[in-house]
Amino acid sequence: MGLSEALGPRDTQVLLATTEAMELRRRDYHVERPLLNQEELEELGHWGSAAGTSQWRAWLQCSHARARALLRQHLPVLAWLPRYPVREWLLGDLLSGLSVAIMQLPQGLAYALLAGLPPVFGLYSSFYPVFIYFLFGTSRHISVGTFAVMSVMVGSVTESLAPDEAFLQALNSTVDEVARDAARVQLASTLSVLVGLFQVGLGLVHFGFVVTYLSEPLVRGYTTAASVQVFVSQLKYVFGLRLSSPSGPLSLIYTVLEVCWMLPQSVVGTVVTAVVAGVVLVVVKLLNDKLQRHLPLPLPGELLTLIGATGISYGVGLKHRFGVDVVGNIPAGLVPPVAPRPQLFAKLVGNAFTIAVVGFAIAISLGKIFALRHGYRVDSNQELVALGLSNLIGGIFQCFPVSCSMSRSLVQESTGGNTQVAGVVSSLFILIIIVKLGELFQHLPKAVLAATIIVNLKGMLRQFTDICSLWKANRVDLLIWLVTFVATILLNLDLGLAVAVVFSLLLVVVRTQLPHYAVLGQVPDTDIYRDVAEYSEAREVPGVKVFRSSATVYFANAELYSDALKQRCGVDVDRLISRKKKLLKKQELKLKRLQKEKLQKQAAASKGTSVSINVNISDGDLESNNVEGSKAKQVSTENELEDTAAGGQEDAKAPDVSTLKALGLPQPDFHSLVLDLGALSFVDTVCLKSLKNIFHDFREIEVEVYMAACHTPVVAQLEAGHFFDASITKQHLFASVHDAVIFALQHPRSNQVSPGLVTKL
Repeated sequence: MGLSEALGPRDTQVLLATTEAMELRRRDYHVERPLLNQEELEELGHWGSAAGTSQWRAWLQCSHARARALLRQHLPVLAWLPRYPVREWLLGDLLSGLSVAIMQLPQGLAYALLAGLPPVFGLYSSFYPVFIYFLFGTSRHISVGTFAVMSVMVGSVTESLAPDEAFLQALNSTVDEVARDAARVQLASTLSVLVGLFQVGLGLVHFGFVVTYLSEPLVRGYTTAASVQVFVSQLKYVFGLRLSSPSGPLSLIYTVLEVCWMLPQSVVGTVVTAVVAGVVLVVVKLLNDKLQRHLPLPLPGELLTLIGATGISYGVGLKHRFGVDVVGNIPAGLVPPVAPRPQLFAKLVGNAFTIAVVGFAIAISLGKIFALRHGYRVDSNQELVALGLSNLIGGIFQCFPVSCSMSRSLVQESTGGNTQVAGVVSSLFILIIIVKLGELFQHLPKAVLAATIIVNLKGMLRQFTDICSLWKANRVDLLIWLVTFVATILLNLDLGLAVAVVFSLLLVVVRTQLPHYAVLGQVPDTDIYRDVAEYSEAREVPGVKVFRSSATVYFANAELYSDALKQRCGVDVDRLISRKKKLLKKQELKLKRLQKEKLQKQAAASKGTSVSINVNISDGDLESNNVEGSKAKQVSTENELEDTAAGGQEDAKAPDVSTLKALGLPQPDFHSLVLDLGALSFVDTVCLKSLKNIFHDFREIEVEVYMAACHTPVVAQLEAGHFFDASITKQHLFASVHDAVIFALQHPRSNQVSPGLVTKL
């Protein structure tokens, strides 16, 4: 009986799996190559600086193809509309556009109220910008138009620069709403023009990357705080209260306190209307969620609520009988274009830049999500231009700044929308409402619009669950989220965003100052080096220390890098150098004293040698004595030179008295230090000086320093900074940590490491 017959099918599968696992374990690779330092690597790879790109020349070229490409780049509708597949996509775009328009009508009316403007201007902002985006935008699925966060930011500007108190009538102390609304519309439209100018300008200079400084936790924390601002701003319409319009820091806190103080003055009819409308909207949304698979289109709960509330208000007379505030007169038709007021630019420039950045951040983040899901590309710079032109032209037609709505974009995608044609369909539907049907909604209660806004905040208020998820995933991101949220709540939307961006950038700097420092050890039988504190099998190579930082070294953390290196090496380098210098200085003083004493003894000996002279001498004897004396002096000088030369030869043969061992100082237990610089992405002058100081200090304690794994741009920056010289050459820089370790083991300090300590690699 064979082995396969003796074993069952399950046993055979187990045996095969075990065999495959053993074969996988045996799979390895062997590479034989010479040990490479940077000089040898450049010679082997024929390294040369990359050829400079002449992109500016391409920009200045003039040709028909170049003009056509530029036109399609800045007017994308010319690129995709001629290839539009009518049969496959038109029906989906029509249904999607109709669904979005049904949502956009009540949201436009409600968000205009949120911006402190008459509701009809929300309809204008749902028409002009959408059509402009159709021509210039690159995202196929986002729904451009009014958005809660943008509206509340606009509202904070209009209410602070045109508060109710500035339009009180002298006779009865009531607010002149016509004059107030006209002033606020002028402010909002001028703000929209200024926002558009910022966005177009930033887009044309390819400044779309600015949104990368707004991380996802920052944006989500900001929009969550904005949703709280939106919720609080609608309480006066829910309770029918007449509140003051505080602005600036802590204005949200003052508004909440004022609402609580004035709750006894609430209008009962308004509260009941808001509660009923809110319940109806919530029920319809729950039905849509439950019946999503069975309904071809979601139930238009908001539109049905608006129509029903308008009919009930007109039939029952809610305004006259119960004091419920209604929308009022909605003029039919479009308004003529109005030039912005440049005098207001100075007051609006700060808020305009903040709104421009926030609006673009929301639009591009949604656009990239849908582009990734459906497999097409969104040009961030062109999106900035498209959104800017939408706001710029919209502002001329008395619109307020817009962005894209998450809820409408999701509906546009889920109902079969494929291109920007869906946006055109929705804008045409809004145009019909403006021209013919808008005046039908003049009896619509404002409390219903407030309820619509509050119910639509559900998605953004759900972002409070980010606190739990970020606590588990990344607490630094949680800190960014919380700081952004608290700053936006307390300091208002503009200052809150500035504080959040500055804090997140400072946090990046702080994180580079607190990287992970590690002493590396060799994983057995490999050329891989890992942190010995994390890998229990990793072993330090005897005589060689390998040090690595997880962050690049630059002016903000160069000193911390040096301190961490000296600490992790287990040697008090600075103290050892200080002791060595003191001993050498003491030795030098002792040597000078000995030389001085020797010279004094020699002088004393020469003075003690007396020569007897005969007084009665002749001239011949005197001359002979002079000659003999000069000869004796010459012989004495020659003897001194010979003694000095002999002493010098003895000193040369004697051991170096400046070594740590000769001075009686403790020697480090390693002879070489390898710096793994693979994490460096750039170097600055402070980093260069710090590395040179490391070489100098460790050589003072008889430790040779090597560098490893530098990227080519970093090597080029080292050369440009004149880092390499006679004492530090490219032969001290190796292609990998393993190369540096092998070289260090082949060139140990002769009086430190015995051959038995060399690790077999």
